[in-house]
Amino acid sequence: MPYPAGHREAIRKRIIDTARRLFNQHGFDNVSVKQIMAGVGMTHGGFYEYFKDKSALYSEVLSCFLTDPKWGPRWEGISVDLDSADVGAQIIRAYLSRQHFEDVENSCPMAALPTDVRRCSPGVKTAFETVFLAMVALLEQSVSGRGRERREKAQGIAALCVGGLIVSRALRTVSLADNLREACMAVALGLMDSSGLPDAGTEDEPKLKRARRSSKIAADL
Repeated sequence: MPYPAGHREAIRKRIIDTARRLFNQHGFDNVSVKQIMAGVGMTHGGFYEYFKDKSALYSEVLSCFLTDPKWGPRWEGISVDLDSADVGAQIIRAYLSRQHFEDVENSCPMAALPTDVRRCSPGVKTAFETVFLAMVALLEQSVSGRGRERREKAQGIAALCVGGLIVSRALRTVSLADNLREACMAVALGLMDSSGLPDAGTEDEPKLKRARRSSKIAADL
């Protein structure tokens, strides 16, 4: 009996989602094709009907909400509207949120897998670069300034978000990790124009003040 329409694509998606979770938890080198396929409920040999090798799969895993509209942020209570005028601020808050910090399985691959990417093939590095540049392009829509200055700000903010999450996850003390993410968020928002800052009178009031101070410092440099 033939498989129903869409069966192959559904299996392929299950392989990608399973691999993403395993890679995020254990790293690229520590996860085998056998483990991935066991998570899908299939045999090792079935993998090669969908992907040439593990590196080819890895390139697919490197997609995220920044490049795949169907992926969507998977962190409870967090949403990002990629068509919004303040998409930059939304990305910053989502990326450095406590939800993203805690949900390693569904983490953005840029935060979970950068050291693995360094050792991988040029194709994987290109996929990683595509995700980073997509983030920069989205941030650039909401950043003040023009031309090169705007691009450099967006690149700096993207690196601050990714790096801030990586370092915070490496810290043993949760309160210190929270403080680091809040500091990175404040500086990142401060590098944007005022429309990207949190609204006054909300629970983000302390972050607003820090962001404004950071914005002033950046403007004085």
